Amino acid sequence: MQIIIVGGGKTGSHLAARLTDDGAAVTVIENRPEAAQRVRTACPAATVIEGSGADPRVLERAGVHMVDAVAAVTGEDEVNLVVSLLAKMEFSVPRVVARVNSPANAWMFTPANGVDVGVNQAEITARFIMEGMNARDVYTLMRLGRDDHRIVQATVAPKARVAGHALRDIAFPAETIVVGIDHEGTLAVPNGDTVLAPGDEAVLFTTDGSTDELRRLFS
Repeated sequence: MQIIIVGGGKTGSHLAARLTDDGAAVTVIENRPEAAQRVRTACPAATVIEGSGADPRVLERAGVHMVDAVAAVTGEDEVNLVVSLLAKMEFSVPRVVARVNSPANAWMFTPANGVDVGVNQAEITARFIMEGMNARDVYTLMRLGRDDHRIVQATVAPKARVAGHALRDIAFPAETIVVGIDHEGTLAVPNGDTVLAPGDEAVLFTTDGSTDELRRLFS
């Protein structure tokens, strides 16, 4: 996978290191020479280009025509939006992710402006707080696309309806699939014969409308 990261600050540098560790070919665009040098030092596996990611010529030099994704993670929302628009509308990049610095600007980070996923840290923090307060052992790990799907983690309570039952015998909500089970610290891909035990952590692909039913099953 080939990825361009626009912004070589702490977020961009950490993201570059994480993605290169996962085997991605990463190019970082950073217009501050000192920050660009820090990225080279911290993440020698990444290619670093000095320039503005809001400049189409710089994006072309970074190979934007060939990448699978662009992440705009500068500290300026205006720059991240321009990068996103160029990446999606001008260069047809399949996946565009943008950092939202000011929650007041979150409404602009939409597909109409070239953003597939707007990462609003304030919203994410609030969501995890509320999930932790209200989820009753069902936590949202990730929202997927714009189709109201999500990946959740659910803990099997001692007296849960699913406890002691094989997956094939449990009436899960529609469009719900159990994709992983953590049993006593060992993560496994389950099958229909897998039995859920109290304390197990299940990772499920499901829909927004199914989470209440999952809470009833697991709590």
